[in-house]
Amino acid sequence: MKKFAELVKTIDSTNKTNLKVQALTDYFNKASDEDKVWTIAILSHRRPPRPVNSTKIRTYASELAEIPLWLFEESYHIVGDLAETIALVVPNPVSQTNKSLTKFLEEIIALKPKSDTEKKEYLTNNWRQLDYYERFVFTKLITGGFRIGVSQKLMTRALSKATNIDEDILAFKLMGNWNPDKISFQALILEENEADYLSKPFPFYLAYAIDDKVEDLGSPEDWIFEHKWDGIRAQLIVRKNQLFVWSRGEELVTDKYPEFEIFTDFLPDGTMLDGEILPFPNKDIGDFKDLQTRIGRKNVSKKLLENLPVILKAYDILEFKGKDIRSKPFKERRKILDNLYTQFQDKIPEFHLSETMTFKTWEDVAEERQRARDIKSEGLMIKRSGSVYGVGRKKGDWWKWKSDPFTIDAVLTYAMRGHGRRSNLFTDYTFGLWNDDKTELITFAKAYSGLTDSEFKKVDAWIKKNTIERFGPVRSVEHEHVFEIAFEGIAESKRHKSGVATRFPRILRWRTDKLIEDANTISDLKAMIPD
Repeated sequence: MKKFAELVKTIDSTNKTNLKVQALTDYFNKASDEDKVWTIAILSHRRPPRPVNSTKIRTYASELAEIPLWLFEESYHIVGDLAETIALVVPNPVSQTNKSLTKFLEEIIALKPKSDTEKKEYLTNNWRQLDYYERFVFTKLITGGFRIGVSQKLMTRALSKATNIDEDILAFKLMGNWNPDKISFQALILEENEADYLSKPFPFYLAYAIDDKVEDLGSPEDWIFEHKWDGIRAQLIVRKNQLFVWSRGEELVTDKYPEFEIFTDFLPDGTMLDGEILPFPNKDIGDFKDLQTRIGRKNVSKKLLENLPVILKAYDILEFKGKDIRSKPFKERRKILDNLYTQFQDKIPEFHLSETMTFKTWEDVAEERQRARDIKSEGLMIKRSGSVYGVGRKKGDWWKWKSDPFTIDAVLTYAMRGHGRRSNLFTDYTFGLWNDDKTELITFAKAYSGLTDSEFKKVDAWIKKNTIERFGPVRSVEHEHVFEIAFEGIAESKRHKSGVATRFPRILRWRTDKLIEDANTISDLKAMIPD
């Protein structure tokens, strides 16, 4: 545990990528094999389930620190991170422990079914034996929210330096449904075992957003275009007459989509498709919120399958007849996929094709992008015709040119402190729109990004002087400021007071030129909902 805490301390003290990679490499060279496996698991989001809820954790910590719970809560809202707050307020250790990272995680896994008394005793005993960074790491492991500024890609790079195994090979090895509590470092990283690869997907290739002029990509004739579908990115695999469906988050989700079993009846053995799972009610593409109904269900009932069927909108093929074809040019992979679709489209109703397009001018491309929302698309994908299927996000060959966001002018109504470096500022905002006669503001969205640091400081200073009421960490404020809010999608919702749910809301700009009377109404928002 001490070595892992030292690693976290080193990473936490720098923003330089090379220093983080070197710290991880040094750690992988020195740590035990068991601790290496758990470190890989933690940094690739395979943490054990939380054994104690956060309310009890806060209560136990405040009692150990001998401070009232309200004071602990106030400190927590100022610090912005529960593990850091506990590391700061708990007294310095009276003894030390030499338990390994693996031992701690085994104990944490075993803690979940125990009584509250046993959980409290376990937490307080360990807090008493750990120094600041050890307490911070221990509490992060308990809460399950372990983020320390290291991506899986950086971790894989360091692991490659420590083992001399190619990064792409490691990325492939680390995908899939492996359990850090049951697998060894030898089996996970060093061994070659063909049986382990039966269900494994390939690392997903990701596109970069177009930031500059699309014309800077050169001639449009060098590119292949598709619509960008708003669903769940997935790889569908048929191997040895078995089906495996993986989400981009490296979650095996086969059981959530039983209608895809039909693929095993027709696709050639050793086929892997890359595409988008989309809701398909009434034989038409639905909204993402419909798909969320399927995502959240543990058991998919017959009624749900009937009311909310799904399709796979395929746009690439990565493996065919057992051969990895990612190195083939994209246009060649698409020919294979197109032929496969032509052969089986009538036999597999759930198999749909994302059609490709070519254009001679960027004006024609822009015109196609304009009609994206009419066909339930988010914009366009732009792929170099000769591109191989890479690993992760790499600039150059795959781009996404999303439709311009929806925008609306709203009034700031509530505020909370931010997190991390913004924990001392009010940066998390709630916004309202007018009812039709403009007598009441109705909450419709929350946003915490889009302003400059300077603007956040100005709004924070204003909030502190213009608070009306306090509700724990939330403050209601005078209705005085208008902000332009951007969002990617919109749909009706019974869960929201406004009757509308928006996707990815964020602040586009502070409209200091507008009065609150100029803000939009809920009716204006509802008018944006697609027919």
